[in-house]
Amino acid sequence: MWEAAFWGFVGGAALLVGAAAGLWLPVSTRVIGGVMAVGTGVLVSALTFELTEEAYQRAGGLPAVLGLLSGSLVFFAGDWWIDHRGGNRRKSPTGQHQAGSGGTALALGALLDGIPESAAIGVSLLGGGSVGVAVVAAVFLSNIPESMSSSAGMRKAGHSARFIMAMWLAVTVASAIAAGLGYVLLGSASGSVVGYIQTFAAGAILTMLADTMVPEAVEHAGRLVGLLVVFGFVAAFLLSTAG
Repeated sequence: MWEAAFWGFVGGAALLVGAAAGLWLPVSTRVIGGVMAVGTGVLVSALTFELTEEAYQRAGGLPAVLGLLSGSLVFFAGDWWIDHRGGNRRKSPTGQHQAGSGGTALALGALLDGIPESAAIGVSLLGGGSVGVAVVAAVFLSNIPESMSSSAGMRKAGHSARFIMAMWLAVTVASAIAAGLGYVLLGSASGSVVGYIQTFAAGAILTMLADTMVPEAVEHAGRLVGLLVVFGFVAAFLLSTAG
């Protein structure tokens, strides 16, 4: 449990790094969009080879498909609810549509985006194996641009640096807890259940990428996004096969 929580914290700690960069470094929105695109490719690779493929081998096709669909639906419903309470465009580096957004909605949106990734880290430790390095690396590398963009936007929308850093610290702690719980609650579960949870996380992550990360990346980095996504995908794929 503690190992899973530690690696969940490591992945979540990137949120603090990205938030600090977004608040205090003079990074252009074009650069932020490009880094978001790379992070998207990294996560797509991890959820493909480290989550979905492993879930298929562990549980078969039906649990994997059901997990992907249900994870996507649950994220979509949660995202819709948060969007209508002020959390829409929460990853925008420009602050667009964030002025007047409630802090609670933004915090809940950050949790909704981060919990599936952290749970995936905890699940990767099941079966007595070592932590999925590619999963941790993917979560870490994708969290930096995510919080960088969101923090820059929240600051421009009028939120204080103290509020922003406190929010990401809370999400980081929640990430560690989610990773630990993912390991504890599924430690004695059957292969079908574990496979379902793996693809549930993958479906939620993929929906998050399509709904929030990619649109912001395209808006701010333009035509380079496609190339940068593939670059991130290849880098994570090489890391996965090397492990």
